[in-house]
Amino acid sequence: MLKAAVFARSPLPAVMASAAAYSPLATTFSPQMRCFAARGFHALTNMSSAARNSANPAGTIPAFFMNQQTRLLNVHEFQGADIMSQHGVRVPLGIACKTPEEVKAASEKLQVDGEVVLKSQILAGGRGLGHFPATGLQGGVHICTAEEAPKLAEKMFGQQLVTKQSGPEGKPVHWLYVAKKMALAREMYFAILLDRASAGPMIIGCSEGGTSIEDLAEKFPEKIIKMPININTGPTDAQLDEVVSRLGVKSHLDDAKKQIAGLYETFIKCDCTMVEVNPLAEDTEGMLIAADAKLNFDDNASFRQKDIFALKDDAQADPREVAAAKYDLNYIGLDGSIGCMVNGAGLAMATMDIVSLHGGSPANFLDVGGSASEGQIVEAFKILTADHRVKALLVNIFGGIMKCDVIAAGIVAAAKQVNVTVPLVVRLEGTNVDAGKEIL
Repeated sequence: MLKAAVFARSPLPAVMASAAAYSPLATTFSPQMRCFAARGFHALTNMSSAARNSANPAGTIPAFFMNQQTRLLNVHEFQGADIMSQHGVRVPLGIACKTPEEVKAASEKLQVDGEVVLKSQILAGGRGLGHFPATGLQGGVHICTAEEAPKLAEKMFGQQLVTKQSGPEGKPVHWLYVAKKMALAREMYFAILLDRASAGPMIIGCSEGGTSIEDLAEKFPEKIIKMPININTGPTDAQLDEVVSRLGVKSHLDDAKKQIAGLYETFIKCDCTMVEVNPLAEDTEGMLIAADAKLNFDDNASFRQKDIFALKDDAQADPREVAAAKYDLNYIGLDGSIGCMVNGAGLAMATMDIVSLHGGSPANFLDVGGSASEGQIVEAFKILTADHRVKALLVNIFGGIMKCDVIAAGIVAAAKQVNVTVPLVVRLEGTNVDAGKEIL
């Protein structure tokens, strides 16, 4: 039997005032910046800690958000390389494979001095220092002989790769990228992301890159390049000169500027929230190569980036988020124990802030929007109750466009279909609140 505590006509202004006082996001963004800031905020959640710390030096994004993936599109390395190459960016030659047999054929084709680079493809960074718990294999990226590649592939395909950015459960490896081995003389770090302080793109770079960039940024922050870019004009020639110089490039300067310009073009024309190249490498001839990159794309641009969004790999996403997207629910899975269902992103974030402020831990961000149907409410409950970590459910609804009686009817319908075994607290205010109370 469903048991719920129902709170109606609670003092919402007081609740929101408390949330505003606590929430950095609520007080940092002006109304005209909300959309832009949200785009930049989502980019922050997916970048390396080096770029993230540079973009968020005051720690103004709540920690529980900074550690989570979002529903913004993230593509695999081989897909990102193809996208960047279309904008003139130099990338390594490689072939994406789905079976050991394909790995063997690709390795025979791309070997240099009998060796290739075998890269696991997951939507998380830190692959080189990751590990496969099931097979005991250390490292998701290997330089190996063409003969060894298929044997290594057998230990990687279908396995969970755990990295610093994947979470303890890791990510499944369904693709391997066989790349031509390159002779690299030097590694750098380069990224473009959205900066709310300057209200535009920002270039972040460092003349040193690779797997130790996070430690470098922490110990020597003065080495990090941070350059705001005017979104209306793009980087000037003088800015490109400065970036190339501070990256330590000594030869082929005009070509290096074209590579930086190509990365910026990728960022703008593909509606990216982030382009992170680590390493941006210099070969033995002094030419720049985007040796490895991570690209994120703005969901709001999916209507005009159909080819890019067709690359989405649901196997890499939180299954709860995949299910929510099917029913047009705005859901982000977290790792707390209090499931939250709220209408409106602002109220949802304020609710999560208050839960955290009082010692709780939100299990999710779930905004059902202003026009959710009874069926969507039922599906939302199915997603929330399927999470084994959820020990209680909190429904916080301010009925404006969203009517309280629709929410209440959805809760009752969900109780009939879903075995709700945890405490349920429902707080209703606004349109049709009395009818909603009667239904409950």
